[in-house]
Amino acid sequence: MKKIGILFGGKSAEHEISLLSARNIYDAIDRTKFEPVLIGIDKKGRWLLNDAKEFLLNADNPALVSLNTNGNPVTLRPESRGMLSAENAGNIRLDAVFPILHGPFGEDGTIQGFLKLAEIPFVGPGVLGSAIGMDKDVMKRLLRDAGIPIGKFITLNSYEKEPSFAEAQAALGSGKIFIKPANMGSSVGISKVRSEDEYISALKEAFLYDTKIIMEEYIPGREIECAVLGNEEPAASVPGEIISAHDFYSYKAKYLDEKGAALEVPAKLDEETIKRVQELAVKVFKTLCCEGLSRVDFFLKENGEIIVNEINTMPGFTRISMYPKMWEASGISYTELITRLIEMAIKRFEKEQKIKTSVS
Repeated sequence: MKKIGILFGGKSAEHEISLLSARNIYDAIDRTKFEPVLIGIDKKGRWLLNDAKEFLLNADNPALVSLNTNGNPVTLRPESRGMLSAENAGNIRLDAVFPILHGPFGEDGTIQGFLKLAEIPFVGPGVLGSAIGMDKDVMKRLLRDAGIPIGKFITLNSYEKEPSFAEAQAALGSGKIFIKPANMGSSVGISKVRSEDEYISALKEAFLYDTKIIMEEYIPGREIECAVLGNEEPAASVPGEIISAHDFYSYKAKYLDEKGAALEVPAKLDEETIKRVQELAVKVFKTLCCEGLSRVDFFLKENGEIIVNEINTMPGFTRISMYPKMWEASGISYTELITRLIEMAIKRFEKEQKIKTSVS
């Protein structure tokens, strides 16, 4: 039986979402094939081997959930071939890792690079795909250059002088604009701006989470999502739709307010639109050098135009997350989905091991 490390938590502002995702993966993983090993990363970056019975505190409350930091400290060394060293439990050899980490220090290529150095298979895109998917500025530039329809955007670094609100509106062609940290997910640090006062406040809020932010035009339309699964031959799920009860699909609407949004899976779309969404989702996935899994988010305008919003290279696996729900509606159960992701990670690793590393 293969030992699978479930790596969760992390130093990101999305730490708590990762905890909820890890709990669901642990509950759903196929125990006839895999033995899960829980490895929590606290907000200081410490790796802890956690007991399954008490690895989360306030596990049923998304607003208060936290990592139990009484776990046994562990380390994973470069070139360790998956050998996890625990202070008081000896060594544990992992056959693969499911890094269910969201945001910086987990979804941005950092942990992926470390796992490659440790020579261990891991679920999800590699270093390049993860880094591209995390940085909304770079992501949007690559999508634009590939001819994929995206909304207008402005990138602003912390050392640059910000445009006035009127200048931003003119450049984006939109009265209302969204301001976001470039490297963050789960709607953390995002603001919908309608006035000069809101604009100044939104800039400060976004810069709390990153040194680079983006401003986007407001695109009225339905919020459609599509899950992608695969390595060389990725496939798309049936699309789903987010119907937010809030002003927009904020962090609170996603995770804290039980009535914050309705999730409609599958989305009520005609066959032609479904096909266009699926084909575009796969194209985005390939363009951004992704592997394993990703969720692609779209806006569907009234005139039928489909605009790509962004990709999420390690989407949430909480009980209300769209990625597993869309695959369930497509005929793949939660447990089978986890199995496929782990098997794809191992297959990719075995293929990469055949690459020559010296010149004869």
